[in-house]
Order: sequence, then structure tokens, then C-alpha cells
Amino acid sequence: MPKTTNPLLKKSGPSTNMILSIVVVVAALLVVGGILLYSAGQKDDASQGGNGAPDLSTVVAHPDSNKLSESPDGKVTVAEFLDFQCPACWQYYTGVTKQIEEEFAGRITFVNRNFPIAKAHPLAESAAKAAEAAGVQGKYKEMYHALYDDYSAWAVAPDGQNVSDDEARAEKVFDQHAQQLGLDVAKFKADQESQQVADRIKKDQADAKTAGVEGTPSFFINGQKWEPSTDKGTTYADVVNQLRDKLNQELAK
Repeated sequence: MPKTTNPLLKKSGPSTNMILSIVVVVAALLVVGGILLYSAGQKDDASQGGNGAPDLSTVVAHPDSNKLSESPDGKVTVAEFLDFQCPACWQYYTGVTKQIEEEFAGRITFVNRNFPIAKAHPLAESAAKAAEAAGVQGKYKEMYHALYDDYSAWAVAPDGQNVSDDEARAEKVFDQHAQQLGLDVAKFKADQESQQVADRIKKDQADAKTAGVEGTPSFFINGQKWEPSTDKGTTYADVVNQLRDKLNQELAK
């Protein structure tokens, strides 16, 4: 199992390394640069967020996006761009997002978008296909949880330190989860290789590029990029507290 890392210092991005460290300050500068480029020529103040950055709400989340939870009033939407084999994403899942999903269930809309980084994580796209194929049968959320809860069974190499590239082992695990979730396994396997699933993943990747996403996990709250601050702590508990505070602020508006 990859060892746990500082959540504020680790993020996976497009690199040939198996596990890529991204310093938050540098990532923030890259994102700001992307936002400035995106917003160049934007004249309409109504399209801008409260902090002067562009409102990317319609880019990072769509009505048909996969959702972990949904709020009836649609007041607060969290969008996460993730890579299922990314160690940082798995660590965020275990240390942050799973707790937030449970705590704010029914109060926020929590959207998942795919951003598999194949050079760093050779099974990431296969896992994304498995999740999307389960979604065709209405079981995206369940497969999402199964993939992360069973991360070590398919995503980690036998040495326990690096990510795996064993496609056959991963497919066996995905099929087992499909069966356990009560899916039509034959349809599940066919949908994994379907144009419908491929197009959804490509659309997520294109939207990620438009939004200036550089690595995973990347979060947007009501269309605004969100990152934790090192000034407020460097543990996963600190990140949970920061994210909770931000969501409660948005809910209180």
C-alpha cells in the first residue's frame, strides 16, 4: 500500500513517474494562470465569481454528471476531478471526501468527473470505464465506493509501494464488484468498451482542460477552484475542517 502523504503537498498530475508530488503553492499558481487565460476577454461581470475568477459551474458539472449526493435546492455543488488509481485521490477519499459525502448528504450536490492520467496510472482509464459502465446500470456511486474501498486489490503492485499495471487482475476485481452489485455482468463488460462510456470520459477530460485542471484530485465549489491552505494545518483532519467550513459558508449564503 502506498504510504500516506501530506494531503497539502501531494497530488498526481500528467508525468511519467508512478506517484507525482505537486506542491500546492505551485499548483495554485498554475491554476490561477489557467483561469486568467480562460477569462481573458470576458467582459460580462455576471459570468464572474465572487472573487473575480470566472464561474466554471457549467464546465465542471453537468445535469447528467455522476453524483454521489444531490441537494434538492442545488445551492451548493462540489465537483471533483479524480483518477481512480491516483494514490492522492485514494488518500483524499479515505481521509476527506468520504466523510464529507456522508456529512453533507442531501445538503450538497457532489459531482465526480474523470481525469485518468494514463502515463502515471496505467489502470486509471480502465477503472474509469468500470465506474461509467456501472453508471449505465444506475450503480455508479456503488462502483465508485467499491473501487476506492478495495483500492489495494487492483490499484497497488505486489510490492505495496507502487501502482499496478496488471490489467487482468484489475478486470477480475471489477467483474467481481459488478457481480456483487447485482449488475448484468455481460452488459457491464460490453459497456466498458462502448463508445458511450469512452465519450463520457473524453468529455470529462476536455472539461478538465477548460477548467485548468493540472492534477488530481482537483475540487471546484460552485464553479470556483478550491484548495486547502497550509496556514490552517497540514493533516487530513485539517483539510476536512477547511472543506466543511467552506461548504457551510456557501450553504449559509
